[in-house]
Parts: sequence; structure tokens; C-alpha cells
Amino acid sequence: MDHESQLQAKRPVSASLAGPYGHPFHPILVTVPIGAWVASLVFDIASQVVHRPGFLSQGSQWLIAVGVIGALLAALVGSLDLFAIPAGTPAFRTALVHMTLNLLVTAAYTVNFLWRHSTYTDGGSVGLGRLTLSALSLMVLGVAGFLGGKLAYRYGVRVADEVTQAEGYTPDRSERDARSAV
Repeated sequence: MDHESQLQAKRPVSASLAGPYGHPFHPILVTVPIGAWVASLVFDIASQVVHRPGFLSQGSQWLIAVGVIGALLAALVGSLDLFAIPAGTPAFRTALVHMTLNLLVTAAYTVNFLWRHSTYTDGGSVGLGRLTLSALSLMVLGVAGFLGGKLAYRYGVRVADEVTQAEGYTPDRSERDARSAV
């Protein structure tokens, strides 16, 4: 890949929506669904072992809803990052798989929420089927997250280029003066 294509993947399509150069919003937004869905699974498991599981079951359902809303927002911003990646590259193919897995996970959690909502009984623990769907969804989310890490850390999508990064490793003037005085 030529240098120009590589730089293209580092610049946002819209800085006001996707985040400024070298500081994208997508990685910040994904913490909402990840945190909500992990917490919902913890609530699901806890609902199996406590005496009165109703609060935990209901809390898990609403954490799933928060996660779905957060995932949709992260997907909107992430799609802007996708548009910056040149088509026909390994980074683009990785991004498409990353996006597809995340959309599947979001759909699974939407189904999970609706399933819980349609059969909600006050005070009961989360059924094994719903708990299993949450656990499987989190596993797929882990694979999607691994691919997201590959996009950022291996391919440098929306990460500042090496020249810009070098600014963080250049000693301050006072540090250089202290070293030269020795």
C-alpha cells in the first residue's frame, strides 16, 4: 500500500463526528456497550444464586438496552472510520469483519432484550437460554474487539502517524539542556 492510502486511513471523514486526527471517538463509545453487556452477564449469573433475583434480572435487561443504544452510537461513528480506509486492503477487510460481528452481537442483544421483555416475570431469575445467549454474544464481541485492536494497533487506523507520534518522545527543551550540561 502506498503512503497516501495509509495516511487516508488515519484521517477522519468528518472530524466533528468521528473525532479529531489521532483521537477518534469510536474507541471511547465502545466502552458503553462492552461495560453494560459485561455487567448484564454478571447480573444474570448473580440472579441464579441470590434469594430474590428480581432486581438483578430487571437490571440485566436494562443494561442490555443501554448496551444496544451505546452500540448503535458506536456503530455510527465507527462507520465513519470505515469510510476512511481504502477499499481492497487488509485493513478494510478486517474492518468489514469487525463491523459485521459487532452488528450481529447488537442484533443478538436486541433479540435478548425483547425476549426478556416479552416474558418478564417479576422476581424470577434469568432463564438459562437468555443467560447462554448473553454469554455467547460476549464471546463474539471479544473476537470483534480483537479485530478492532488489530485495526488500531497493527494497521494504525485513525491513529496518528509516526512523525506525529514522535512528538511524544522528543525530550523537552529543559530536559535536553540538563542532559547537555552533564
